[in-house]
Amino acid sequence: MTGLFITLEGPEGAGKSTNREYLAERLRAEGIEVLLTREPGGTPLAERIREVLLIPGDEQMNPDTELLLVFAARAQHLAEVIRPALARGAVVICDRFTDSTYAYQGGGRGLSLERIATLETFVQGDLRPDLTLVFDLPVEVGMARATARGRLDRFELETRVFFEAVRGAFLKRAEADPARYHLLDAAQPLTQVQQSIDALLPKLVERVRG
Repeated sequence: MTGLFITLEGPEGAGKSTNREYLAERLRAEGIEVLLTREPGGTPLAERIREVLLIPGDEQMNPDTELLLVFAARAQHLAEVIRPALARGAVVICDRFTDSTYAYQGGGRGLSLERIATLETFVQGDLRPDLTLVFDLPVEVGMARATARGRLDRFELETRVFFEAVRGAFLKRAEADPARYHLLDAAQPLTQVQQSIDALLPKLVERVRG
């Protein structure tokens, strides 16, 4: 077996966490080792950075500070969790990765994509996801789902204009590289979304087993 790096992306309320668990269960049923993780976070240190990024505060965070914190957490996550798991042949399923940085800090905050790409290369080297599932849905649906979950984090408190830019960035990246990205309609009922995931399983299992 060879390691496989799968990332789940999409705006707020898209159901990434639920479907991450579902995909892991289906792969484990095939006898495949699966590691579930998330960003920002994934290690004790990276989780502390996550708190800084997500908890609303009185001081407004500078967008560059936000970007650097995201990549600081990612560097720790890669070194301690993701790279070792891939090296031993596990499937790593990560809830958000660098596509979210391009979408939120690039699309939403308007930061330079070139600057993000420079940090991506610096932190990741040549490591990129093997497959990225993008769970897409209208902004108003995602915001309603996020609100229904309870207390909103610092990103979930952003405006509709911000989230439209985030969604557009995800869709643009998926369109530019159809070999890596697979777009899923997350506005559908959960059972239909998971049927779409099931359709991907045979090829995923084949890739893992080589």
